[in-house]
Amino acid sequence: MDDLNRISVEEFKQTEKIPLVIILDNIRSMHNVGSVFRTSDAFLVNSIILCGFTPRPPHRDINKTALGATETVSWQYKDSTLDALQELKSEGYKIYGIEQVDNSIELEKFTFNTSEKIAIVLGNEVEGVDEGVLKQCDGSIEIPQFGTKHSLNVSVAAGIVIWELSKRYLLK
Repeated sequence: MDDLNRISVEEFKQTEKIPLVIILDNIRSMHNVGSVFRTSDAFLVNSIILCGFTPRPPHRDINKTALGATETVSWQYKDSTLDALQELKSEGYKIYGIEQVDNSIELEKFTFNTSEKIAIVLGNEVEGVDEGVLKQCDGSIEIPQFGTKHSLNVSVAAGIVIWELSKRYLLK
């Protein structure tokens, strides 16, 4: 770990995080949840909110992919995604669904002020982000795709978006 210049769990907890919250809306797969935790740790995401039937730590299948990130990344559970959105809005967050919809903004064209607090909503592996949830978002962000498939695994989509937003916060 010393050779890799990694910080300890305690140092991580003391490190300033980027003002980005990840909302997982009815995710089915524990492996996807664990992957989002691991990516969130890698890029100093502020926190994760697990909503609906999204599985919660502790669970060995989440831990299998999280590799300890459930112990470093702050998280909470909310039964209702809409309640989570309302709470974040009251705290000054702008909220964006990660979804291919009319009027979505392509990720590379998405602009924001790095002093803003942002939350992104990632939806169910089959259904995507719930339509009612999307209506409460400030907008939607789309990852451009050029092949024959027009969807990505939710943890892959999370990784792409988290990286893109975090580099704008961290590398400004």
